[in-house]
Amino acid sequence: MPHTIEIEAASGDADGYGHINNSVYLRWLDQCVWDHCDAMGIPPEKCKALNRGFAAVRHEIDYLSSVYPGEKVAVSNWVTKNDGRLRAERRFQIIRLSDGKTVLRAKSDYICTDLSTGKPARVPKEFVELFSVHPQVSEKLNK
Repeated sequence: MPHTIEIEAASGDADGYGHINNSVYLRWLDQCVWDHCDAMGIPPEKCKALNRGFAAVRHEIDYLSSVYPGEKVAVSNWVTKNDGRLRAERRFQIIRLSDGKTVLRAKSDYICTDLSTGKPARVPKEFVELFSVHPQVSEKLNK
């Protein structure tokens, strides 16, 4: 059920300690969201035509382990809330493929915005339908 992409950590993304810099993980999460939107048929061009998009308003990130250049990771995300009006939430997990270890968990909150003004705006029906919360995800979160 999650949308997953695979990424190989690049040497240019390492910090002074030799592991991947914290800011890079956020870029990977964003890359996974854009790929998910494309896969669901909501690429940036469609968002522009609808004059709507989701803007991140909060990120909570738990860094659990390090990734080093050359290592491959799976970056996954799930839509965990979508109120159908203004707000949505995604959760993320990054797993190092060599050993299956979770190296990051995160949660991001989004609001729908009018792309021409940047102000909050009602979620279009296309976003509600394509980014609904899967019943199994909802059930698991409400336990």
